[in-house]
Order: sequence, then structure tokens, then C-alpha cells
Amino acid sequence: MYSFETRCIHGEEHSLSDGNCAVSFPIYQTACFSHLTPGHNPSGFDYSRESNPTRRFLEETVSSLEGAYDTVAFSSGMAAITTFFDLFGPNDRILCGEDLYGGVVRLINEVLAVKNYRIEAVDMTDPKAVEAAVTPDTKAIYLETPSNPMMQTSDIAAIARIAHANGAMLAVDNTFMTPYFQHPIEEGADIVLHSGTKYLSGHNDTVCGFLSSKDPAVAERIRRLSKTTGATLGPFECWLCLRGIKTLALRMEKHRANALAVRDWLLARDDVEKVYYAGSGMIAFTVGSAEQALSILKRVKLITFAESLGGTETLLTYPIMQTHPDVPAEQRERLGITDRLLRMSVGIESAEDILADLAQAMD
Repeated sequence: MYSFETRCIHGEEHSLSDGNCAVSFPIYQTACFSHLTPGHNPSGFDYSRESNPTRRFLEETVSSLEGAYDTVAFSSGMAAITTFFDLFGPNDRILCGEDLYGGVVRLINEVLAVKNYRIEAVDMTDPKAVEAAVTPDTKAIYLETPSNPMMQTSDIAAIARIAHANGAMLAVDNTFMTPYFQHPIEEGADIVLHSGTKYLSGHNDTVCGFLSSKDPAVAERIRRLSKTTGATLGPFECWLCLRGIKTLALRMEKHRANALAVRDWLLARDDVEKVYYAGSGMIAFTVGSAEQALSILKRVKLITFAESLGGTETLLTYPIMQTHPDVPAEQRERLGITDRLLRMSVGIESAEDILADLAQAMD
């Protein structure tokens, strides 16, 4: 097997499998594929909602990077997460992390609750708390590590052992760390989720999501769900993500180096109360007042005040209003998602320029 960096560029094997020797894998912008005779389809493809050569190459690449049996590419990270929960049904008990992306909280409270899913929040930073919460009817454990936006981390291997000892499945959202920094399947996870919009695509120019699974039977269920719901990724978006993944290893190194510089700079400031950092390029920090937080958002110039993360550009987000308004206020307050919290996705610009912009916005 090739190294991680090489597989980012060439996939599992260096193969120009389309037969036309294209160095950049082609965009198969077609809805359907021709058959020679009934039951004889030489390409193996029928209809792009179900499968498409560009999507297949992307899915095989992500499977290789995550060490998965199979991966399905979806139209968004939320489409991938929704499909994960569609593996279960009414009265199934699922444990989730307390600190989750606000869209997942909205899905749980406004969609899954209506369907009578039994979903309970647990402190995923404490394996003992997870073990105490698991019961024989627990079907799955779902967590983010690091979590969004508070950068909480979980012991994947310990929680995987707890899940499997009780016949449950473990799903890990690996969006923040990517397979460059973290390998959940190696540590025992059954499913890995991604908002591929973020670091995998890496350029703030496309929306996509992934479900990677290690078990063939689970993989088949996910594929059948994706075919049925139609939430799969289009060929052009697949190509954009493939292009982004080519530079994943290089970008993640720069994201991390810049984030460490920003973290150290923030820690040295008296007007920053707390800094949350757990690796990769993501930082959250609490300032002294809501007025100061809003002033920073208004005054940044190079840094962009925007909601997403993981792209080449440095973005600054106000979670209480942008990504987490649907989290109940009591839960936000307990977790630290206050009107004084800012979340930064540190880009790959010059670290000196990022710090200079922060300085002029905060001084």
C-alpha cells in the first residue's frame, strides 16, 4: 500500500481506470449509463443516484484513507449523519456526546424525537460515564472528537470496547481531525462520519459528507439507504473533493502549525479568559464580554466572519448565533457556548498575517 500522502493523490492504486489516460480523474457528468443488452452492462453503472465513476473513485480514496471497508459520499455532512441515524428506528436507544454540532442537535430534537428515537446525551470525555450509561438495549454510541465547538476529546478505543461489550455500534465524527491526524476505525470505531465540506475538500467551495464503515453488512445497508433516499453526491462535487484531498496532508500540517501559533498568542493575552484547542486547525476561545466578541467579529479584515471551517481561509464563527442557536440555552451555558465564545478555523495563510489581523481587531 502506498503512503497516506500518495493515496491522497492517486487513491488506493495508481490506476487510470477510465481507459483514456486522464491524469485528473474525469467528471462523469451523466445521469445514466448505456446497456448493450438486457442484463449486460459492461461499465457496471446504471444510474448516477446509485453509483457514478467519479463518485466511486472518491469513495474508494476516502475508504483507503480511513481504513474502511466501504464509504458512501453524500450531498452534505448532515445527509451523511441523517443516514447514520436511519440505520436505527423507533425505541432504539442511542448515546450521543453532550457537545455536538448544532445541526445534529436540531436533527435529534426536531426530527428523531418525533420518530420516538431514544437518544440520550452523555459526557464522552469520561469513559466511566459512558459505561454507566450503556444498557443492554443501547444500539449505538455517537460522538465527535474533538467536539464542536468546545474541542472536547474522547478515548475512542475505550469507548469502542464499552460499545462492543454491550453489542452496540460506535460512530465517530472525524471532521475536525481528518484521517491525517486520527484513525477511528483502527481504534475500534465501526463507522466514521465526515462533513467533507470542511478539511477533506478544504477550499470552501463545495458541500459534501461521508459515511465510512468497516463491516460489509453495515456498508450494504448504508448503500441501500443512499440509493433509496437519493442523498448521494453529484459528479462535479465529487471531483472538487478529489481535487481538495490531493493536498490534504500538506494543508493539515500548515493548519496545525498556524493554529499552534494562534493558540500561544491567545494564551498570552489578558483579555482572553480561556482557549480550547485539541489539535488540527480548530480553536475556540472565550473573551471577557459579549461586546468584545462582537467587536472582534466586526473588526477582522483578513480573517473572514463566516460559519464554516476547514478551508484554506481563516474563518471566525460566533457559535451562539451561527452554528449552535438550536441547542437549548441551558445546555449551551453548561458547556460554555456563551455570547463570549468565538470559534476559529485557522487557515493556511501566513501565520504572521493572521496574528496581525487578530491584534488589530482585539487591541
